[in-house]
Amino acid sequence: MKTILKVFPRTILLAVILISSCKNNNSDAKSEESGAIVSSEEAKFPFYDTTLSMDDRIQDLISRLTLEEKADQMMHNTNAIERLEIPPYSYWNEALHGVARSGVATVFPQAIGLGATFDSDLAFRVSSAISDEARAMHNAAKEKGYHKQYGGLTFWTPNINIFRDPRWGRGQETYGEDPYLMSLMGKAFVNGLQGDNDKYLKTAACAKHYAVHSGPEELRHEFDAIVNQKDLWETYLPAFEALVKEAKVESIMCAYNSTNGEPCCANKYLIEDVLLGEWNFKGHILSDCWAIVDFYTPKGKGGHGTTNTQAEASAMAVKSSVSLNCGSSYLEGLPEAVKQGLITEAEIDEKLAILLRTRFKLGLFDPQGSNPYDDISVDVVNSDEHRALAREVAQKSIVLLKNNGVLPLKNDLPKYFITGPIAGDSEALLGNYYGVNPKMVTIMEGIAGAISPASQLQYRMGAMLTVPKENPLDYATGNAGNSDVTFAALGISGLIEGEEGASIASKTKGDRLDYNLPKSQMDYLRGLRQAADRNPEDKKPIVAIITGGSPMNLAEVEALADAVLLVWYPGEEGGNAIADVLFGKVSPSGRLPITFPKSLDQLPDYKDYSMKGRTYKYMNLDPLYPFGFGLSYTTFKYDNIKLSSSSISKTDTITLTVDITNSGKVDADEVVQLYISDVEASFVVPNSQLNDVKRIHLKAGETKNISFELTPKMFEMVNNEGKRVIESGAFKVYVGGASPMKRSQELGVSKMAEASFSIQ
Repeated sequence: MKTILKVFPRTILLAVILISSCKNNNSDAKSEESGAIVSSEEAKFPFYDTTLSMDDRIQDLISRLTLEEKADQMMHNTNAIERLEIPPYSYWNEALHGVARSGVATVFPQAIGLGATFDSDLAFRVSSAISDEARAMHNAAKEKGYHKQYGGLTFWTPNINIFRDPRWGRGQETYGEDPYLMSLMGKAFVNGLQGDNDKYLKTAACAKHYAVHSGPEELRHEFDAIVNQKDLWETYLPAFEALVKEAKVESIMCAYNSTNGEPCCANKYLIEDVLLGEWNFKGHILSDCWAIVDFYTPKGKGGHGTTNTQAEASAMAVKSSVSLNCGSSYLEGLPEAVKQGLITEAEIDEKLAILLRTRFKLGLFDPQGSNPYDDISVDVVNSDEHRALAREVAQKSIVLLKNNGVLPLKNDLPKYFITGPIAGDSEALLGNYYGVNPKMVTIMEGIAGAISPASQLQYRMGAMLTVPKENPLDYATGNAGNSDVTFAALGISGLIEGEEGASIASKTKGDRLDYNLPKSQMDYLRGLRQAADRNPEDKKPIVAIITGGSPMNLAEVEALADAVLLVWYPGEEGGNAIADVLFGKVSPSGRLPITFPKSLDQLPDYKDYSMKGRTYKYMNLDPLYPFGFGLSYTTFKYDNIKLSSSSISKTDTITLTVDITNSGKVDADEVVQLYISDVEASFVVPNSQLNDVKRIHLKAGETKNISFELTPKMFEMVNNEGKRVIESGAFKVYVGGASPMKRSQELGVSKMAEASFSIQ
């Protein structure tokens, strides 16, 4: 009661002042508050009084809760507190590439596909559309009195773990292997989710999984990722730092695994020293789901064995600043921990206050109409505008890996044949963490909608996704010999790659330890090639359309097909977008956000978290396809590269200009990538590293002069102690349409523009 007595007189005073101010300047108050104001006279409890400071409101609410209620309010699904008129709330919601698990929503391409666009403005538009739909769906459910899991405004996305190894089944959830690209796309996505209102969050985003986490899935609850300071600060932490310090992400999810001997959800270095100390993070930290159980699950039995009991684990997590428990531990564990003297109620109050602040910032304790997002209606959900945006993302994500000249196709050829286990499969549009939609456009449907009524289109599945066909008869492959073109829709889906328990056809819990496409599909493709080549005088082309969220061995696919398109998991408009590229409505402009090795033999052990030999930065072998690679229906020429100075100090910024010409006959986008290499470093540094990117559109024959500002931050390299330093010496800068690996030019990418400069 002492807290209430302290707060309530101030409540009355603030209400009088604010009401008086509103009379004098009503328009400003309305703009500032975006809606209704509830004074102490109207509010049943001070924590509902919008004239109070947020701190006072939070403290008032906490003061009214029992210990058991406090523990409940720190769970992912909270119960109603009827005496305080607080409804239930579920913190657990997902929005990786559209509002997920909640109902009908726009299904955008999977995150790895968005990463392949290299377009942060596009990422912002996508997440802005997602947060519009999220608010609309929440508003509709709230009006009905529904408070289900996956109905809240706290979204546990984006996943900004580095996709360091193609075997990781969840790499599809990320934007790829590069820390700069991950930061660029992640910041934009968070900004779109959280909105730009000064007072209210549109939704609350979450950066996960902090911090060194990327498989194996089967071992994630007990695995200890060992990483040195250089790799930690050069590769694993930059995206998290950018989202915390620049995007002001509202929450951080700590990972299941341990890092350097301590569970991530009780890791003093990662949480106390770095996240809260060095980065000054002010949002809330949540555990991955049931990660606290891993604390008291013994080693060798699927856990870390850090504590012996649920109470000890709960106290350890809260003392480590984990305010929100996705799981089951806190509800009984925290009251018991207080009883045993493992933690004080005051310590719980401190962390609960941080967590509740998010709900207050979302306006969940304010009256209806208090924030501008209360008025977003369900008309935005799966709107024509959002469907068009989903199609645009899919178009820009598609990577052309090979083209012997067969693409683009005319849409009025006499006969087309589409086949393969992916052709009519909606599952292959989704990836994981997806919503549902009443109009999913499969590859077959997209092609069918794009061809002339005069043309024939035949479809046969021909092969199953992962298992051989039982019937020895073959009605399918012969069509490849009598059709003008065959579309072979192959690849993988969420059935065989994904999260630990989601990929029901995976024997390795969602990870892909076999780098090849399933044998059933490759056998079928070989049969198609034989049929297409039956008449040596009139060989028929095959276009391979490959779905998936991770690198795979496509060497034989490339050899058998005349053209190869990698389309990722392209979302609800995937079929239409693929048809747009096939028939030349748009030129493909996706670029690989991850290196495709030739085989897993080119990589270190999956459990080795060292970056040596990984990604374009440290891989010294020729990959199958390099980072940043992707072909177009046109060609680009880079010329006349100039630096404003060739010798600078460590604090100077220099300007780079370069002419880029569309030297072909097709209007197209180019993804202009800038890489820097320190060629005289005194310690091991990346071969090169991406430092900037610009997506531009060039008409056939058009030339544009593009400029980049090279700032001192771009010259920094991370030394063996994990410190960013700028060393004197020679540097090289590369500008082009792929990473500066020799393999890029071997595959047909135009020669990069290069320049040298020195730092004194």
